[in-house]
Amino acid sequence: MSSLQIGPHSVQPPVVLAPMAGITNAPFRTLCREFSGGKGLFVSEMITTRALVERNEKTMQLIHFDASEKPRSIQLYGVDPDTVGKAVRMIADEDLADHIDLNFGCPVPKVTRKGGGSALPYKRNLLRSILREAVGNAGSLPVTIKMRKGIDDDHITYLDAGRIAVEEGVTAVALHGRTAAQHYGGTADWDAIARLKEHVGAVSDIPVLGNGDIWSADDAVRMMRETGCDGVVVGRGCLGRPWLFGDLVAAFEGRPEDYARPTMKEVADVMLRHATLLGEWLGDEARGVIDFRKHVAWYTKGFSVGSEMRRKLAVSSSLEELSEHLSALDLDQPWPAGADGPRGRTSGRNKVVLPDGWLDDPYDCAGVTADAELDTSGG
Repeated sequence: MSSLQIGPHSVQPPVVLAPMAGITNAPFRTLCREFSGGKGLFVSEMITTRALVERNEKTMQLIHFDASEKPRSIQLYGVDPDTVGKAVRMIADEDLADHIDLNFGCPVPKVTRKGGGSALPYKRNLLRSILREAVGNAGSLPVTIKMRKGIDDDHITYLDAGRIAVEEGVTAVALHGRTAAQHYGGTADWDAIARLKEHVGAVSDIPVLGNGDIWSADDAVRMMRETGCDGVVVGRGCLGRPWLFGDLVAAFEGRPEDYARPTMKEVADVMLRHATLLGEWLGDEARGVIDFRKHVAWYTKGFSVGSEMRRKLAVSSSLEELSEHLSALDLDQPWPAGADGPRGRTSGRNKVVLPDGWLDDPYDCAGVTADAELDTSGG
């Protein structure tokens, strides 16, 4: 089986769960790890460095890891180098995680309008300052980054960002093969992943990971074969399908015959367990079921469920109610062909929301201040 080296951590198979706001909390990571047999790397939701340093109550809950999570992986979002440095030092000093990933890929307006996420690598000197503070304060913890190709087709940044990451001591780089302007629309550019691997490989042996349009385990194997990347980052492909990580293990171990094709009954059981774990994590059954509602359409995609039953599932407010509605489904349905393929957000955006004058100078970052940091985590 192929392995991925993230600092001292050997990740087998070379598969990483992408941080997704409101999705990759402790309960979802638990499900993914259970299906993979504990193999792979599972990253937290996006944690805002300001909120972490200020010990925001919600943020402190989001960085909670189950005792079985090894290595513990946190993704940080930050705009101010000093605040990023303090957050990383806090994680290192207080043993809050074993790996730190930095978010330079988020395309949502509330992040990019502050100059963060996928907007930030355009400011080369700011990117360098943030990476220097992060690596310098991380101690023995490996620091990695996840980024996009750039802001749009006229402002491509990923090759410069990869070079700067190598120069500042980053342990691995991951590339989502889309620009911020594409959001989640169109097709991911796997050729860009190959170019980044070649570009970084010319000066360093740090791993390059690919992200974008991995809807099946076979897609992951194909991406690595076609691009030469060292590992894959899986996001929307596992929405409502935590067993995809079991498929990924099987794919990399040469066991495609073991891919999961759950029946409606098996999917329903996972849905109920997911909602139960959320309630336990939040300390409130009703809140857990309400938080689970967003997952209903993903889990039931392709199955014959009916719009009225989908609505009932999506407004359930207790485990008993959710279980009652699930038991009313045709539970003997086999895994449908329509359940494969793209899921989650697909629409693109034509314009990226940026700070005034952001594109005037790729090196001047005088307009970025500490108050650009978001004060809440989770994306």
